[in-house]
Amino acid sequence: MLRIATLATALVLASACTPTPVRTDATPAASASASLDAAITGNWRDSRNSSRDRYRHPRETLLFFGVKPDQTIIEITPGSGWYSEILAPYLRDRGHYIAAVVDPAAAAAGRSRDYQQKTKTDLETKYRSGPAQYDRVQVVAYDPKAPHFGAANSADVVLTFRNVHNWRMAGQAEGMFKAFYDVLKPGGTLGVVEHRAKADVPADDATGYVGQAQVIAMAQAAGFTLADSAEINANPRDTKDYADGVWTLPPVLRLKDKDREKYLAIGESDRMTLRFVKPAK
Repeated sequence: MLRIATLATALVLASACTPTPVRTDATPAASASASLDAAITGNWRDSRNSSRDRYRHPRETLLFFGVKPDQTIIEITPGSGWYSEILAPYLRDRGHYIAAVVDPAAAAAGRSRDYQQKTKTDLETKYRSGPAQYDRVQVVAYDPKAPHFGAANSADVVLTFRNVHNWRMAGQAEGMFKAFYDVLKPGGTLGVVEHRAKADVPADDATGYVGQAQVIAMAQAAGFTLADSAEINANPRDTKDYADGVWTLPPVLRLKDKDREKYLAIGESDRMTLRFVKPAK
């Protein structure tokens, strides 16, 4: 069990429902791949989420990050649980999935705290509603101003999807990457997917995009080595010049019906996919 320095909660839900694990007589790698496929195609996934697979390429992305079903994996701010629907059942029998959410008590009172509380509550409700997939999920709450995700050298993989722009705007990116480094085992992996700007952008840029070189520099400053990058989540149709930033595109479609078909035709944002490694000691 992880020790949490902030007001943290663990969600370990008992259940009489046990999913049927994927069994094959193939090699361990083939078996792990089959298990991942079963999680991606699982009928418990929200159809609104699985419809986005064509943009988010979960199979290719997770294989690129080298995830395995016996690992301890921490997902940072999983939002509504898009990747939880895949990772939690994939890791359920042999691994450990940890959802790290912002501690509402650490957010400023008012809209910010209300938003974080609703996000946390909705995510926990989702986990309770599907015990066959989520009964072994652990939820930990962290303070983004002083992040701590568990005991040092305890996780195999840390994953974050489309969050770096928020941390940069809040002046929290340096501390977040340092905390990722601390919780990972030597040789552990940090996987980052982020909206990709055309070039470097100011820290207070409000478009939601970040320069790829900037993300690499942040990770390297924390001690990580860039192991590889991929174009799995690239989208050359994304012009990145919208008045309302990345949220102009789906799934948000901030302009609602205005030019809706145009933005649907573009699809979700152009994204970098980066794999970093904490050097082995």
